[in-house]
Amino acid sequence: MAAQWNEIVEAHRRDAREAILDAAATLVTEHGAAAVTMSRIAATAGIGRATLYKYFSDLDAVLSAWHQRHVDNHLHELSQVRDQHTDPGQRLKAVLTACAHLVHHRPGADLAWQLHHNPDVARAYRHVHNLVSDLIAEAAEAGAVHADATPDELAAYCLHALTAASALQSKAAVDRLVAVTLNGLTHADERTPGMPG
Repeated sequence: MAAQWNEIVEAHRRDAREAILDAAATLVTEHGAAAVTMSRIAATAGIGRATLYKYFSDLDAVLSAWHQRHVDNHLHELSQVRDQHTDPGQRLKAVLTACAHLVHHRPGADLAWQLHHNPDVARAYRHVHNLVSDLIAEAAEAGAVHADATPDELAAYCLHALTAASALQSKAAVDRLVAVTLNGLTHADERTPGMPG
């Protein structure tokens, strides 16, 4: 009976924490990070401030946890996109396209820049870098991209180039940015099937 009660309590804690993070996400998306307060989070989540403080010590802790959850969801999504393709060139293209669209639609971009110094977030971004680097190595081995630079260097090039998606106004513009980025990985006389050219 005690074990069952502990499971119920733990499920309640998880639900409350998720409701708090959902409230923070809603407020950041609708009003921007600067407008988010502990009081507004509590009201949006439908809990008292005292309850909120049982889960998070301050606003930075809430926003950091929200951003970490956001990044973890993106990592999961990118892994799923990668696993939908078997051709190395298509896998790379699909993941870079997904990355660009995540940047383009990212809520609270101003907040994201502030939180990138969080060690957990830095590890998550390193995971994305490693994912792209591995895909570039696979694509280079298959002849879909050139190997004039290391996969690590080319991953850095791609991810930095795709940050420009946050300033673009349309899906078509984001897709063009991905095409230009991918073209930077292939020689002009070696455009490969599945890569824009």
